[in-house]
Amino acid sequence: MSPLIEINDPALSGPNTILIDARAGQDANQRYLAGHLKNAAFVDLDKDLASKVTDAAIGGRHPLPHIDDFAVLLGKLGITPQSHVVVYDDKAAAFGGARFWWMLKAIGHQNVQVLNGGLQAAKNAGIELSTEEYTPTATASYPVPDVFEGTVTIEQTGAAASDEGYLVIDVRETPRYQGLTEPIDLIAGHIPGALNLPYIYNLDAEGKYLPADTLKKLYEDTIGNVQADHVIVHCGSGVTACHTLLGMAHAGISGPKLYVGSWSEWSRRDLPIGSTKI
Repeated sequence: MSPLIEINDPALSGPNTILIDARAGQDANQRYLAGHLKNAAFVDLDKDLASKVTDAAIGGRHPLPHIDDFAVLLGKLGITPQSHVVVYDDKAAAFGGARFWWMLKAIGHQNVQVLNGGLQAAKNAGIELSTEEYTPTATASYPVPDVFEGTVTIEQTGAAASDEGYLVIDVRETPRYQGLTEPIDLIAGHIPGALNLPYIYNLDAEGKYLPADTLKKLYEDTIGNVQADHVIVHCGSGVTACHTLLGMAHAGISGPKLYVGSWSEWSRRDLPIGSTKI
């Protein structure tokens, strides 16, 4: 199954399809109520797809929730191992959309796709949006493994950044990577040895993922001879990194890992900082 689904795909309204609107921000719920796909249940990135931050130096600004709490959430959403889940957000999957996709894949759920182009694709297609809150039919907690698969620690990321057999990719905007600006975290710069490939490179002018073969060339030119499972992707807090992991899956590249803590954790641990002066 492709990790992406188009707005005109009949599977969007299939009998076993569960739609998830996964937005972020303090007004995420208000934006959801202002217009969402019919029968899409709301999931809040900060409240549902991350645990409460007690110290961003340990886990970053969007640490993963406890896996058992995620299992309960999935049950409340009516998601079972047999469900076809389609998720979107209002920022071309760069917020909660790709994060929810990655979390489901990380617990072994295979039948999950992200709406290519997100909410804007629905608007462009002239689809009437709903302003009524949708409450799904709950089921039992989802059967989950002990941990989310496919993550690496801050120690593993630091070691990989200085190992020629590994590659650490930073998907933040280039000025943030270069240390020229930092609008969110306390210190500007990047993990020394990390390569910059902004997640926005995944998208075309309409906010849709580029064709699989185009992205495959982009990623392969970036990765070079490094094994795919030796690639680590990170961002500011482990959210937009999932956008690139989704793009890699779309391009047929499997195995890259997610450093969840990302720059928000690294920059708070008194570790070496890389920067580029212009």
